[in-house]
Amino acid sequence: MARGGFRVGAGRPKGSKGKTAKSKRTTHTTRAAGTGTMTPLEFMLAVMRDPKQDRELRTRMAVAAAPYIHTRAGEGKGKKNDQADKAKKAGAGKFAQGKAPLKVVQ
Repeated sequence: MARGGFRVGAGRPKGSKGKTAKSKRTTHTTRAAGTGTMTPLEFMLAVMRDPKQDRELRTRMAVAAAPYIHTRAGEGKGKKNDQADKAKKAGAGKFAQGKAPLKVVQ
């Protein structure tokens, strides 16, 4: 039983689009920036701020957009952040890192 080597019909067909053609295609973000369309977050904020829209719809849009704009109450304040602050304080003063030695370049 033969292994490896040339096989008839194997490989990418001639004329098919490869990776280079795919990378040249525009993504939805570049198209949106060029045509002036809104991102999903901008759309949610626009609906939320429109007084003509239904109150329930505006409320749902506000709830959906909130995680992208505001952090939760517990985020950003935890043990890891406290440890980093304590380490910065401990590394200051008499225990601070010294200056690097000077090199004389000739």
